[in-house]
This record gives sequence, C-alpha cells and structure tokens, in this order.
Amino acid sequence: MHDDTNLTLEQIELLEHKYLLKYWYFLKYVEDDIIYGFQSKYDIEDDWKGLYGTGNGGISDFAVGSERIIYALLNGKIAGQPNSSPVSSDLFFEIDDAYIHIDLKSVTTTDGVKYDSLGNKLTDNIGDYNTSIFIGENQNSYKGIIVKQKGQENYNPNLPTIYIKKNGDKKICLTYLVTILTNTITNQTELISIMSVPNGKLEQHYGSRPLKAGKNPGKARFNFEECSSFELLENAPKRVRVIHSNPDMSTNMQKRLSLYLNNFVPFISE
Repeated sequence: MHDDTNLTLEQIELLEHKYLLKYWYFLKYVEDDIIYGFQSKYDIEDDWKGLYGTGNGGISDFAVGSERIIYALLNGKIAGQPNSSPVSSDLFFEIDDAYIHIDLKSVTTTDGVKYDSLGNKLTDNIGDYNTSIFIGENQNSYKGIIVKQKGQENYNPNLPTIYIKKNGDKKICLTYLVTILTNTITNQTELISIMSVPNGKLEQHYGSRPLKAGKNPGKARFNFEECSSFELLENAPKRVRVIHSNPDMSTNMQKRLSLYLNNFVPFISE
C-alpha cells in the first residue's frame, strides 16, 4: 500500500522538486521540437487566418495550437497512467508516488505595439504573465486566503491535497503549469516556462503568498513572484524554470520578463 498521508512538508517539496526537474529536463530536451511545432501553423496560415480567434491578438488565437504540441510530446513520452477524472487539469495522470496535474497557460504580447497597420487597437496581455498567472480551481489544491486591497477572501480549489484510492492507497497531488508567451507582432515564442504550484498542505508554511486575486470574484492567480523557491529545501531551488527564451528578444521584452531571465534560467547541468 502507498500512503502519503504522513509526508512532512519538506518531503512534499522534495517530490514537487523531483518532478519539476523531470519535466523541465524533458521539455528542455525537446525544445527545438516545441518551437518547430509552434511555428508549423504559419505554413498554412492562409487557410486559417481570420477564421479563428478574436482578431486582435487575443489569447484564443494561439492557445489551442500551442497546447496541442506540448501535450502531444508529454503524452507520448513521459506521462504516466492517464486518469479520466473530470475534475482535473487538462493533463492528469498517476505515477508510483503521486497524481500529477499539468496545465498549459498561453498568453500573448504585442511587445508594446498598440495599433496594427489598419489602426485597430491591439491588446497586450504580458501583465497576465510576468509575475503571476491565472490558475483554475480544478488545477490546484492550495486552499487559503487571497489578500485584496480591500479586505480578503477565502479561496477553495477543487483538488485534494492527497488522493485516496478505493484500495486505501494514498498519493500526493502535484500541480505544474507550463506557460507560453507568444508575440503576435513577430509570431515568435518569447518565453516558455514550467512552474510548480505548492500543494495545499504547504499553506502551513507559505500562508497567503502563493495566491493573488483573479479578475473575477472567487478566482485566483498563482503569485509565483512571491513564492518562487522551494523554501524548505537546502539551497532553496527555484519553483520556476525557463524552458525557452527568444534569443532575439527586444530590450523592452527583456525588461518586462526580467523576473524570469534574472532568476529562473538555470544551468542545463543542474
């Protein structure tokens, strides 16, 4: 029988870190395949342009296609036993010592360009990416308090901290986000990262720091700027690791993404 109910907080972080490295190493290994897959849509752009998305560089223009590439690579190479639970991230599977949730977050930027060639106003969503990112109730187990400018509110996600199987086995719930930032002006992928969202049991240590108010009541963002390390582990390794950054990134973009570029770009030998 596998029983994770007696894990210490440090042991939980050890597992979170273990699988963060596993998935980061794999995605880093297939980095070229990811970027090639992201660019493949432009080979047939004339057949889909104007038929899908918001038309102003919105998130829906790129999210579905980008997620298809990442999920195909993960499902084909590294995921464990898929689980059909309807309350889960898009990718949810069981391994020997955990249940793993992986969700993709696709965000677009115009790198400061405000209008297109026809004078239409463009939307730059980089503020939804550079210090915190939206997370759904079915994508995490971190029950806690969201501190707001005026008061606070309780946040209650839908995932358990520990899964209990019918046979009595108990396994930790681990959550990871793969984030993608696409430049709608240049069609370049500016940055891809993977990050570990703390298990809900770690609320004893991190308190309200991992949570930030979403755009709507009851919704939350993972505030990785305030929760960027495995603080209970030796040397406090980072919870966020960059998979890809655009080598031709503009100076403005480098400034906007400085949190990633200055803190979350590890040596490949780590």
